Amino acid sequence: MKENILDIATNLFLRLGFKSVTMDDLANEMGISKKTIYAHFTNKTMLVEECTMKLFCSISEGIDHICSLHKNPIEELYEIKKFALHHLKDEKASPQYQLQKYYPKIHESIKQKQYEMMGECVVSNIKKGIELGIYRENLNIDFVFRIYFSGVTSIKDHQLFPVTKFPIVRLMDDYLEYHLRGIITPKGRQILNKIINSNQE
Repeated sequence: MKENILDIATNLFLRLGFKSVTMDDLANEMGISKKTIYAHFTNKTMLVEECTMKLFCSISEGIDHICSLHKNPIEELYEIKKFALHHLKDEKASPQYQLQKYYPKIHESIKQKQYEMMGECVVSNIKKGIELGIYRENLNIDFVFRIYFSGVTSIKDHQLFPVTKFPIVRLMDDYLEYHLRGIITPKGRQILNKIINSNQE
C-alpha cells in the first residue's frame, strides 16, 4: 500500500504541484481514507520527501542505464534529456518551483544530490567527448560542468523562463544546443547538426 501511495502521490505532485495537492485530494484519487495514508506517512512533508527521493532514484537509475550504453556523448545528452522530460511530465504545474518555495529543505537536499549525480555523469561525458575528438581538448572540465548544472537548474525557474514564452521541451532543446555548441569541435558539429535535423523531421 505504501508503494502505491507513493506512486500515485508522485504522479499528482508532478501534474498539479507539491503545494496544490492536499492529503484529501490524494485520498479521493485513491478511494481510501486519509487515515490509511497517515498510517504510512506521519504528515504531508514526509510524503513529499519520500516522493521526491523515489523520483530522484528512479531518474538516477535511468540515467545510469543510458550512460552504460556507451553512445557517443552528444547522443547520450539528448537521450538523457528525453528520459528526464518523460519522467517529469514536462513540469506543466511547475512542481520544482512549488517544492523550492514550500519545502525549501527538501529542495536543497535534492539539489545537492542532483549536483553529485550529474557531476559524475557530465564529467564522464565531457572526458569521453574530448577523447573522441568531438569536444574541444582545451576545455576546463570542472568549469563546463558547473556552468551546465547552473543552466539546467536555472531554466526550471518559471519566473525567469515563463512557460507561456518558453515551453519546457523547446527550452531544454535550446539549452542543450547552446551548451554543446560551446564545447564541440567541427567533428562534433556534424553529429549535433545531424541530431537536430533528424529531430525536426
